Amino acid sequence: MFQHKLSKKNRYILFGIAASMLFIYFTPLWSISLAAPQYPEGLKLYIWIRKIVGGTEYDIGNINLLNHYIGMQKIAENSIPELLYMPYVLYYLIAGAIAAFFVNRLFMVYLGLINLGIVGIAGLYDFWRWEYNFGHNLDPHAAMKFDGMTYQPPLIACKDLLSITACSWPHAGALILFAVGFVLAYIIFDERMKRLKQ
Repeated sequence: MFQHKLSKKNRYILFGIAASMLFIYFTPLWSISLAAPQYPEGLKLYIWIRKIVGGTEYDIGNINLLNHYIGMQKIAENSIPELLYMPYVLYYLIAGAIAAFFVNRLFMVYLGLINLGIVGIAGLYDFWRWEYNFGHNLDPHAAMKFDGMTYQPPLIACKDLLSITACSWPHAGALILFAVGFVLAYIIFDERMKRLKQ
């Protein structure tokens, strides 16, 4: 495995992987939407690799207003330290794909898939923990209190929270990362099949 060179096709696929991950800087990773009676058009929140933005210029303010009534923390970029280092994690993944292109060994593809898996699992756990803290650490002096009620949004899918339906889905940036994982797995499978035929 350490000496196995990649086919020309798979080597250039790695270069394509590096290029495709650059697009993650220009599209959201995740989206959260809220549907509430007082906001019939809904409210949206987009999580990018280095920022959080609303669907409109008023959405984050309105979401924070809803959160304030039930005691949830205010959503602000400076309260989410992950936004400071996530771009560097992506730099690392892109640099790994470029290194794999130049090293031209199958073991580098394995390392890339392992690294991507670690980043993906850690990222999903961190996102779940962030949602958990927002939904459970409530202000005891909030205007609206319901005994035993928590407001943690779903990690993936939709969930009813009182009169609000919260939906959380991967956006284009996360889908690119998922696709990169599948392509790396394909390269490993393709190279192993070529080796068996030799």
